[in-house]
Amino acid sequence: MAVVKANAYGHGAVECAKALASDGCDSFAVFTFEEAIELRDAKITDDIFVFSRLHSDFLAEAVDRKITLNISHSDDLDTVIGFHAENGESPKVHLKVDTGMTRLGIAMEEAEPILKKMKKANGIQCEGIYSHYATADEGDLGYAKDQLHQFNSILGMAEKLGLKFKIKHFSNSGSVLNLPKSGFDLVRVGMLLYGAFPSDEVPADIDIKPVMEFRGSIVQVRCVSAGTQVSYGGVWSAEKDTNIGVIQTGFADGFPRPWYDGGSVSYHGKRYPIAGRICMDQLMVDFENDDVKVGEDVLFFGENKTDSIRVEEIATAIESTPYVLLTAIQGRTERNYSRSN
Repeated sequence: MAVVKANAYGHGAVECAKALASDGCDSFAVFTFEEAIELRDAKITDDIFVFSRLHSDFLAEAVDRKITLNISHSDDLDTVIGFHAENGESPKVHLKVDTGMTRLGIAMEEAEPILKKMKKANGIQCEGIYSHYATADEGDLGYAKDQLHQFNSILGMAEKLGLKFKIKHFSNSGSVLNLPKSGFDLVRVGMLLYGAFPSDEVPADIDIKPVMEFRGSIVQVRCVSAGTQVSYGGVWSAEKDTNIGVIQTGFADGFPRPWYDGGSVSYHGKRYPIAGRICMDQLMVDFENDDVKVGEDVLFFGENKTDSIRVEEIATAIESTPYVLLTAIQGRTERNYSRSN
């Protein structure tokens, strides 16, 4: 199951889903119902699963457009049962169990009565059951293993009740790397799909390439004298005469604002330091005495034939995560797509 929520982690949900579908992926996950409709409107015909809390307003359209919804509370099950009684049909659903995330999902102590009610609810298409790891991308896997134990206990309870689920799923990008034997019937792959590791505590022993190149254009270059202050607050000043380039990208476009402190960009295979604080619409770079051409791009993160900066490097340096950095790219940023081998 390819997770393409949040605009495919900033990469473009429709375009990524189309590319993945053409390569054989037949199952997609989003968070909101509106994201599911966007994929359907773009002619994505494969299975689409919605992670968010079930809402009664979605049910009829979910049936019509074959979208799978999430039951994460006893009220959700009652809503689906009521809809089926009134309409003679209901959408496919998956039952979510909270094994320790303390987010959406039925509580462990509520599991047995809900499973019994589900068993009696004729016509309800509960295709799957799942949970979500809280710490699968961290070094200490004790809590994750406890979650897995609890999930297995729920599966055992369902089996005793004679309740069968076509699909059981738990694994995400972190557990693909840290708990490879917890895959069950389906694996929900998010961050790994886009060529980044979910944290710096997982084994980085598989070969992944960044899907995205985040770049910005050089719009001006000028030579400044030693001692010249650059950007807001004057926290950066030139140590010698140097060329300062202005890049037309700022934090409003998704560039990580804290990355100015020790941060850099890559241009023609060389790293150049960011000069001063990131502005809303622009940032400045110290190009030293090198020849720089207005109109060309610098690389912020990603990989191409000459330049490479891993988003994980930036995330570690500014105490953030690849998830935050990738999903922040929005607004005015133009996306160009190409297929590569």
